Amino acid sequence: MPPMMRKIFWFLNKFFMVPMFRLGMGGIMGNPFSGYIMVLKVVGRKSGKLRYAPVNYAIYQGSVWCISGGRKASDWYKNLLANPAIEMIMPGGAIYGQVSEENDPETRRIVIRQVLKNAGFAGFFEGYNPWKIRDEEMHSKIGDIPLLKITPTGIGNSASDPSGWAWISVLVLAILLIVLLIILL
Repeated sequence: MPPMMRKIFWFLNKFFMVPMFRLGMGGIMGNPFSGYIMVLKVVGRKSGKLRYAPVNYAIYQGSVWCISGGRKASDWYKNLLANPAIEMIMPGGAIYGQVSEENDPETRRIVIRQVLKNAGFAGFFEGYNPWKIRDEEMHSKIGDIPLLKITPTGIGNSASDPSGWAWISVLVLAILLIVLLIILL
């Protein structure tokens, strides 16, 4: 991905996608064009601070799977290897899980293809069409993409739980409704 495109995604993820998920609006963000996204709550391997990483995902055989588009250079990927216990904010709620890297070639081919299909337009940034590429060609192109399997271990705090941000969107909507009623009356 070109550096400028990477910066645009960083900005949109940090200031739009993460807040939308934290406000409880993640469920309305996913669609076939923009992709299906979850937000990983990752603990920094050096800082120990909580970081948020929006990623495309697929659900396959009872686990949640994601890939690192930045390959092994991505900070969130390195942080997950250092701290594999993770919480994910998914469109339907939050869950805890344990991360492991998958190396089985057949599983990698099936799941990476599905993650790229689920990524919408971003799935094409790898330089090929995940819907049409032949298995042999795909196998040669995905060798350096880390595939992460997240095995669910429990439930997490969703946007509507005490540590969530859903109350903010409800408060803003209530204030807007009151202002609108005052203006109309």
